[in-house]
Amino acid sequence: MADAPTRLEADQLYRPCPASSLPFETTAELDPPAAPPGQERALEALSFGTEIGDGGFNLYALGATGSGKYAVVRDFLDRRARRDAPPPSWAYVFNFDDPDKPRLLKLPARAGRDLQSDLSNLIDEFRTAIPAVFESDEYHNRIQELRETYKRRQHEAIAAISKEAESRHVAMVSTPNGFTLGPYRDGKILDPEAFGKLPEEEQKAWQAAINELEEKLKETLHQVPKWQKEAGERLQALNEEMLRVAVGQQLQNLEERWAHLLDVTRFLHAIRDDIISHVNDLEDDSSTVPEEILNQYQINLIVDNAELHGAPVIYEDLPTHARLIGRIEHYFREGALLTDFRLIRAGALHRANGGYLILHARQILMQPFAWETLKRAIYGKQVRIESLEQLYAVFTTITLEPDPIPLDVKVVLIGDRLLYYLLAEYDPDFAKLFKVQADFEDTLPRQAENELDYARTLAAIARRDGLRPLDRGAVARSIEHASRLADDREKLAAGTRPLADLLAEANHLAASSHAEHITAHHVEAAIRRQEHRAERLRERAVEAILRETLNVPTQGERIGAINGLAVSELGGFRFGLPTRITATARPGRGQVVDIEREAKLGGNIHAKAVMILSRYLASHYAPEGELSLSASLAFEQVYGSIDGDSASVAEVAALVSAIAKAPIRQSLAVTGSINQLGEVQAIGGVNEKIEGFFRICRDRGLDGSHGVLIPASNLPHLMLAQEVRSAVAAGRFQIHAISHVEQALALLTGLEPGQADAHGVFPADSLNRRVVERLARFERATRHDRARHREEPDRDGTGPG
Repeated sequence: MADAPTRLEADQLYRPCPASSLPFETTAELDPPAAPPGQERALEALSFGTEIGDGGFNLYALGATGSGKYAVVRDFLDRRARRDAPPPSWAYVFNFDDPDKPRLLKLPARAGRDLQSDLSNLIDEFRTAIPAVFESDEYHNRIQELRETYKRRQHEAIAAISKEAESRHVAMVSTPNGFTLGPYRDGKILDPEAFGKLPEEEQKAWQAAINELEEKLKETLHQVPKWQKEAGERLQALNEEMLRVAVGQQLQNLEERWAHLLDVTRFLHAIRDDIISHVNDLEDDSSTVPEEILNQYQINLIVDNAELHGAPVIYEDLPTHARLIGRIEHYFREGALLTDFRLIRAGALHRANGGYLILHARQILMQPFAWETLKRAIYGKQVRIESLEQLYAVFTTITLEPDPIPLDVKVVLIGDRLLYYLLAEYDPDFAKLFKVQADFEDTLPRQAENELDYARTLAAIARRDGLRPLDRGAVARSIEHASRLADDREKLAAGTRPLADLLAEANHLAASSHAEHITAHHVEAAIRRQEHRAERLRERAVEAILRETLNVPTQGERIGAINGLAVSELGGFRFGLPTRITATARPGRGQVVDIEREAKLGGNIHAKAVMILSRYLASHYAPEGELSLSASLAFEQVYGSIDGDSASVAEVAALVSAIAKAPIRQSLAVTGSINQLGEVQAIGGVNEKIEGFFRICRDRGLDGSHGVLIPASNLPHLMLAQEVRSAVAAGRFQIHAISHVEQALALLTGLEPGQADAHGVFPADSLNRRVVERLARFERATRHDRARHREEPDRDGTGPG
């Protein structure tokens, strides 16, 4: 025979936190905790993961939603990052050898901004100095000198031939088509008729002179292009000389200043060579320097770490492919899609390089291709800016191929446990890249030192969010509420988000009443207000029960019907309600029909529970024979899915009542699961379940007969509302703790179950005796039915074969 059930006293239903036990008046006196209380394991993992430098030791911070993982991780990394030196700054510059492949510059953290400023000043100098030198008097004088030298040289050569021609009585006449040579006498050029009348010998002499002079003139005129080229080269040299004067000093100063960075000096040399190569473009329009040329001398500082005082800690809230590895922007010009190195944009991996990158696991997995992009970057230890169009050849545009940036970063993923285990199971890369799990506790032990640390945490939240200080009464009530959130009087909920929301609302109430501090009254009112805002559906369900739209009687006795307890959670709000469970029993072959399962409304856990309770009935009431029973179980007026095993005690009681025809007290409700030995096991949501049934009984009128039966193993989880505790203290409501199903049967039916003697016989008038006797009648009826079927002929009249 199982021990008698325990009727609980009011002081067993709640663990208060006396305000007098807290050694302070308000949280203004408290310093923040040195570390989040109860998270030693997670902090140790974070410390190890950030210290080890080997590849693949990235971190995954896992824990329940609302546990404050991000705040803890961010605070830890911020403190850890301050111990490191700022990483380099990174910039892209124009590649004069291959414009489609911008070159990467690695710069000391504070040097990037300085170089950007120096180049900006250099470009401004170019804008003024270059036009100035080409507009100067010295330049124009030297140009004039070059031109005059060329003209003088050409004139002297032509004049020498002209003089020789004159000495030989040959006239050299300039025409639009060049020069014409002809004989002349007495200051007149002989026309062809006059020339033809001259003696033949004289004609031949003159013709020979003309031919000789024509050859010399031809040779001289052939020299003109050469002289022009020489003049052009001298002009080019002059332009380059003047341009070097304009830009040389500034570039030389920069080259000396940045001599310690080879890549920078190479770029400055390239600027010098490029500006000289554009000398003719500049000379043609000396009033301005084309912006297309000057833009090439800029620097695209994509990562500027000048302001950092340690390693960067970056959180990316939308980790798309482009926001992780950067992007190359484009612009339209005359219908064409163009880009250049100045339109390269950094991604989160660039900004976090040399430090830490925090990502929410669910968010990155929801973004197309982002997860593969992250893994590729970690594996390759470099960030290569590539668009999805490039990677997957969707379509092609004119774009760039920037140098990849070497990657040295610790990635910290934040997510829930289920996602961590799914990734570990189905992604073979995950275990190689995220070797460190920082597992955050959902709860922490409720001990005196932890309660004080919890108070310090509340103080830190109040300071962080700009709230009023809490007096110790408010802290005590918050600690009690944290135990309720943890569903355990011996523990405290480790999550800070629900408490931060609660304190914000309590602070609002304190402000409305012009209170200096947040008090226990404000915290209690905030709890009630949160509950009130979320309880519309619960109120409608209670209303349906009170109006008897849903059949849940709480008075009298019924055979094969019992009030079970269920809990629902909608939008983070949990509430309990009674549910009607009925059972039928008739002769059969040991079959318990789970109507919910047959209707495809029952889950696997509930199906398992029904199989367990059917085995308990068989082993308990027919240990050496066949259980002659055909029974059914149903949750009445429940049209959604049913799962879980917390109704199995109630289901056993309903079945036993149906078999023995023993009425069950409807003023009691039951929760608890059983094993095959009939032992009652703990269930979840015990506080909500008790309060749900209490609320129905209260509204109908408590008379002292109402109560609930709960597993004794759930006693440490009780943190019941004050109203329930008061009713228990006044004897108007009962809570019984049971450890075996027979204790529940005794309370529910008012009959002693009875213990079998050495021959397996239960005492007369015991509940178990009534069950056994009814099952015996079922067995006889079954045997009679089988015999009748064997004796009856078949429909064709041939009889049994």
